[in-house]
Amino acid sequence: MYEANNSCRSKKCDTANKSIGCTVTQCKYHCDSENYCSLDKIQVVTHESDPKMSQCTDCSTFEPKN
Repeated sequence: MYEANNSCRSKKCDTANKSIGCTVTQCKYHCDSENYCSLDKIQVVTHESDPKMSQCTDCSTFEPKN
């Protein structure tokens, strides 16, 4: 569904997507060497009918590391 920029699923990330900052180190798409996502695109969703704060949104592209 989503393509990683490279082999960022490993411990070292050579091509972080500098457009998508991320501090969720438990995600398999997180670049461990930098606080960026390795994907070209993410999907941000909300579970609120009228979100007013960032806490009302989630990255639905998140997948836990194995």
